Amino acid sequence: MKRRLFIFLLFLIPVFNSCKENSESKQLTQSTPLAEEIADGKLPYKRLSTYAFFEGEIKDLQPNQSIIPYEPASSLFTDYALKSRFISVPEGQKVRLENGELNFPTGTVLIKNFYYSSDLNKPEVDKRIIETRLLINTEEGWEAFPYIWNEEQTDALLKVVGGEKEVKFFDLEGEEQVINYLIPNKNQCKTCHNKSEDLAPIGVKVKHLNNEKEFESGRKNQLEFWQERGILEGFSRKDNYPALVNYQDESQALSERAMAYLDINCSHCHQEEGPASTSGLFLEFDQKDPMKLGVMKTPVAAGNGAGTFDFDILPGKANKSILTYRMNSTEVGIAMPELGRTTVHKEGVKLIREWINAMNE
Repeated sequence: MKRRLFIFLLFLIPVFNSCKENSESKQLTQSTPLAEEIADGKLPYKRLSTYAFFEGEIKDLQPNQSIIPYEPASSLFTDYALKSRFISVPEGQKVRLENGELNFPTGTVLIKNFYYSSDLNKPEVDKRIIETRLLINTEEGWEAFPYIWNEEQTDALLKVVGGEKEVKFFDLEGEEQVINYLIPNKNQCKTCHNKSEDLAPIGVKVKHLNNEKEFESGRKNQLEFWQERGILEGFSRKDNYPALVNYQDESQALSERAMAYLDINCSHCHQEEGPASTSGLFLEFDQKDPMKLGVMKTPVAAGNGAGTFDFDILPGKANKSILTYRMNSTEVGIAMPELGRTTVHKEGVKLIREWINAMNE
């Protein structure tokens, strides 16, 4: 009799655990406002799936109805990783556009997925997601949380210490590449996401989003779409605000493309409120002062980063400019940006070389 009871209890244990897991899953994936979860100190969740951002198989990254995709005009280079981005704004709250800046309510979550295809010329074939980074706006300010995807592509786990993944793919020129993709730890995120020593988003500024994107309902200016969806207030006409071009669009002016590239890849550090402010090199898209752009400017303290060169930009001579020298290196202490890449962005270097070589001395 005792043996039968013991066997019966052994049978019940996995059933009970299954019910418990299903109950917790149901509780966490219902429409409990994230703002409340943040206030109660329940975030971050261990698993990305717990947030219920995506419907169906999570690896398809199909957002639920409350999540809106976005895309900056130009994308920051991260070892040729492909990216998809989404924003979650708490129900009943709005992003406010004030004095040219977007102010996000507490509870806003920015969702950025990094993935590769086996062939970059076929971006949706054999897709493998490497990581998802969340920026969550809490009562104390923005916080960053890196999630690393499992090999089965069924979920991603929070890894505040970051990680490393070997990635293989064929690049745009058809050459096979093997890289050790580095996932930053939680503290490293602030190295780039830094505004006056506070963690801040990079790609959700007006200048990055004041452009058209294809939505399910059709092509629309992103900020106009946000306003129509009721998550943005204060936006008037798109012509009233700055807009960057896509630096990959060769139909645009060379100078516009180059400045868009430097803005999205460099200006989060190289601006007056950034951690590289002491360099005197300010690379925002609307910078007009040649000296602040680095033209005939000697570096403040570049050390080995300057190589054998004297000027950040030597007009007409990209091969003798520190800017391209550092972009074209992967050596620690020389490479710029310092984080976020282990490879050289060949197309980016080519663009900046052409821009410098086209300058008049």
